[in-house]
Amino acid sequence: MPKVLIIEDDELVSEDIAQTLAADGFSVDLAQTGREGMAKVMTGDYDVITLDRMLPDLDGLKIIATMRGVGMETPVLVVSSMSEVDQRIQGLRAGCDDYLTKPFACDEMLARVRVLLRRRTKEVNAETTLRVGALEIDLIKRRVLHRDTEVDLHPTEFRVLEYMMRNAGQVLTRAMIFEAVWGCRFDPGTNLIDVHVGRLRKKVSIAGEPPTIRTIRGSGYILSTDPHRPSDDLTHEAPDWPIEEARFEEDARAA
Repeated sequence: MPKVLIIEDDELVSEDIAQTLAADGFSVDLAQTGREGMAKVMTGDYDVITLDRMLPDLDGLKIIATMRGVGMETPVLVVSSMSEVDQRIQGLRAGCDDYLTKPFACDEMLARVRVLLRRRTKEVNAETTLRVGALEIDLIKRRVLHRDTEVDLHPTEFRVLEYMMRNAGQVLTRAMIFEAVWGCRFDPGTNLIDVHVGRLRKKVSIAGEPPTIRTIRGSGYILSTDPHRPSDDLTHEAPDWPIEEARFEEDARAA
């Protein structure tokens, strides 16, 4: 059964969309705020997302930007009262797959969701796995293998690794990782990135061998496509910082 997430603060609109999709055989999940929607997007496995742009706590396009930043290609149908041509273009450029203006006919909304679902099915069949060296991620089963051995990762660690694998061989700053995975502006005072990357590195490393994830002094991290390549700019270990649980309580729960 296809699964759809509806991110919409207007209860009447949300109910219309949910009833129409449920009657057509879709499984429906609801979120009324941007932050709630963001949390469900990052922890759920949806086939299509319908997204109101004018949410009470943030612009819906921020959710799309975060999704695309971490490599999530779930189709998004923006449903918005912002109907000007430049506003629709802005939404499409941000990464949404379709844009439906309010008010709308439920039959048209359903037809658009069906089209996105067909597109999603083709894309899933085309790419379901990422591979970098001895690492392999199954994007459908949310499963990670290292040298054919399954690695147990928390949801946040999985998202960090997926982002790094999609950008393998590139130096990724802490700000890039933070904004892509957590979806908000990087705070230079936090050690959250060091904590998660440090834990992730231990889980995907083999004792006595160069680590796959390396620290670039003064820059950030790199997921190496050739861990045996030496470099004076690389350090292998990161401090095992204590996580700032009070400040990032929401992330700790998700992880």
